[in-house]
Amino acid sequence: MEGDSSNRIIPSHSKGLLQTPELYQYVLDTTVFPREPQPLKELRDLTANHPRAMMATAPDAGQLVALLLKLTGAKKTIELGVFTGYSLLLTALSIPRDGKITAIDTNREFYEIGLPVIQKAGIGHKIEFIESEALHVLDELLKKEANEGSYDFAYVDADKLNYWNYHERLMKLVKVGGIIAYDNTLWGGSVAADPATLGHKGGAVTQSTIQFNKSIATDPRVDISLAPLGDGITVCRRIY
Repeated sequence: MEGDSSNRIIPSHSKGLLQTPELYQYVLDTTVFPREPQPLKELRDLTANHPRAMMATAPDAGQLVALLLKLTGAKKTIELGVFTGYSLLLTALSIPRDGKITAIDTNREFYEIGLPVIQKAGIGHKIEFIESEALHVLDELLKKEANEGSYDFAYVDADKLNYWNYHERLMKLVKVGGIIAYDNTLWGGSVAADPATLGHKGGAVTQSTIQFNKSIATDPRVDISLAPLGDGITVCRRIY
């Protein structure tokens, strides 16, 4: 299928874990890009040539996140890891006008790349950006009893080595019945690769991701589904 040339995904930037790049492109061209709001397309294009473009949320995974936000009626959310703001923008577009997002990232410079698009979309008032290590902010939030169980939705695309540490804290901050979504839980397919083929850095992240996946699969506090969209996205619903 021939898609708009502006929507073509550069192979080296593709997070698709489908059988072929052509099949992944078909999914994008038929179900994702035709429904992608213009501000998201603008931000995706703005980020495409960034040297760290792979850090952005994949558009197919983002579409799932937007649907979950609308299905659950999420109004108060928290996001760990922002980069240029694709997932942040889609969240802001999906929640009600009086919704609020606490967005945490260590790099304000990356966030400010996408900020003009966010402001032009008229949803900047929903966002509180905090430049900080995520664990520090989560611990500070948990010092106030009123914050416990007050969030409807959380999206995590931050330091992979701390995913379980984030999970333990978010299980207190997100309400019962709320959703926590973790990006990159297939880590480029390396979770199923021969460890001998992995470099030292990639190996550490891969092993941490494998352990996180094992731990989340046996966590009785959540219902889960690992969707093979983008680089793998694990969706958890807090049971208790």
